[in-house]
Amino acid sequence: MQKTPYEIIGKEALYKMIDHFYMLVEQDDRINHLFPGDFKETSRKQKQFLTQFLGGPKLYTEEHGHPMLKYKHLPFKITPRERDAWLENMEQAIHEAEFPHGTGDYLFERLKMTANHMVNSEI
Repeated sequence: MQKTPYEIIGKEALYKMIDHFYMLVEQDDRINHLFPGDFKETSRKQKQFLTQFLGGPKLYTEEHGHPMLKYKHLPFKITPRERDAWLENMEQAIHEAEFPHGTGDYLFERLKMTANHMVNSEI
């Protein structure tokens, strides 16, 4: 049986990467204003989501229902600038996480598609 990306990366490494990502985002004035004041809660939800996204337990859906990412991000103005800032921080966090060969690239490519989908304004 083939392992899921979540099983290959592992919970501990994934969660550490997400915590590092939100530390970067909190310091990034290009996008930190988009996040409600509690980065710990945002990080917790991202851990649930990425666990599920990578083939692990369906933690996000069990607590929050279907992710409906586009809908949940509509209250926030997300332009290509915000998308790019988010992706730059994510790429740095994934790179520094030193995931097993290829899994970081796989995750980043999947997240690029998701980030592109979240853009809801050109200006």
